[in-house]
Amino acid sequence: MTQTTIDVLKIREDFPILNREVNGKPLVYLDNAATSQTPIQVINAIVDYYSNYNANIHRGVHALSQEATDKYEAAREKIRAHYNASESKEIIFTSGTTHSINLVANGFSSLLNKGDEVLVTAMEHHSNIVPWQMLCERTGAHLKVIPMNLDGVLVMDAYHDLLSDKTKLVFCNHVSNALGTVNPIAEIIEAAHSVGAAVLVDGAQAAPHIKADFQRLDVDFYTVSAHKICGPTGVGMLYGKKEWLQKLPPYQGGGEMIAEVTFEKTTYADLPHKFEAGTPNICGGIAFGAALDYMNSIGFDNIANYEAELLTYATKQLLTIEGLKIYGIAKEKTGVISFNIEGVHPYDIGTILDKLGIAVRTGHHCAQPIMDFFKIPGTVRASFSFYNTKEEIDSLVSGVKRAAQMLL
Repeated sequence: MTQTTIDVLKIREDFPILNREVNGKPLVYLDNAATSQTPIQVINAIVDYYSNYNANIHRGVHALSQEATDKYEAAREKIRAHYNASESKEIIFTSGTTHSINLVANGFSSLLNKGDEVLVTAMEHHSNIVPWQMLCERTGAHLKVIPMNLDGVLVMDAYHDLLSDKTKLVFCNHVSNALGTVNPIAEIIEAAHSVGAAVLVDGAQAAPHIKADFQRLDVDFYTVSAHKICGPTGVGMLYGKKEWLQKLPPYQGGGEMIAEVTFEKTTYADLPHKFEAGTPNICGGIAFGAALDYMNSIGFDNIANYEAELLTYATKQLLTIEGLKIYGIAKEKTGVISFNIEGVHPYDIGTILDKLGIAVRTGHHCAQPIMDFFKIPGTVRASFSFYNTKEEIDSLVSGVKRAAQMLL
């Protein structure tokens, strides 16, 4: 394995929150799959906006508006470049991945017919299940599920068997939030395109770990939430191929998304503004760009190598605990470990860990079908970032052992 070339202790100095205590203990933050922490460089970008050029964007003739517009559109270009989209107009600012998915689902209401088929995987977040169920109810299309196996890996033979000329849409996450599995999206996209279907990839969990190349993947839609990649909450993006975005109707009506309005007829603005009704989260978009700058300064290859070390180390140490079972053992996975201890409810483990200053997530992680598949109520999920250390993993392991002794 390639050894890390990042200075983790120096990186941790960029994150003020990592210096705090919880319940009198040093914070060990291992809930990164829910939201990442925010470095001072991004915090400073937020402060700079509100301190120096807070103004509404586009069409303003005064200096502050022009400066805010330039910074906001520069952030859109940073996102385009990061993901290698063809044009900046293919990047739509949204409030996050859920908003992005609902935007696409709403647009396809006018494109699907009764009897058409929509495919989703068995390991989706609720945000990538419910909108498609609602879409199928509106249109009469049928929702079909690509199964997974007990390793937490998609059954790709079954996927290929499900594809047909009735398949119009395929939706999958790039990385499972509950299991950490990295899905073979290149194969999924190519196979879907062979039957004329479009593909939306939920990239929320992949974004902190993997730098997707939209043109190389030939993906039709891809979604990201900024708060997963050291940015603020309440902002994200939808990438869509220009030809698809032009086919979809606007998701919301209001200011910014119009070209001309009369009481008789309204015409819509060109991309990307067609899907950006109202005053956007200007500061959030700018901070989104600052977060990408920060992560790229560290380097995604460096991040991936180091997080792979953490995952290997944590897996080995946790499996020394009697009765502990890990769910999701794909060969390709990111820094997520979902586990249970036989005879102990995950909530109880999480509560004891919190008393020790260790932040993990417990429950079904908005992926209840996965838990139903494994016949469990939920899991304890520890998720790692490039600012975590092996010493923090040692604290986790010690805490889980202590919890097991108290609860068994």
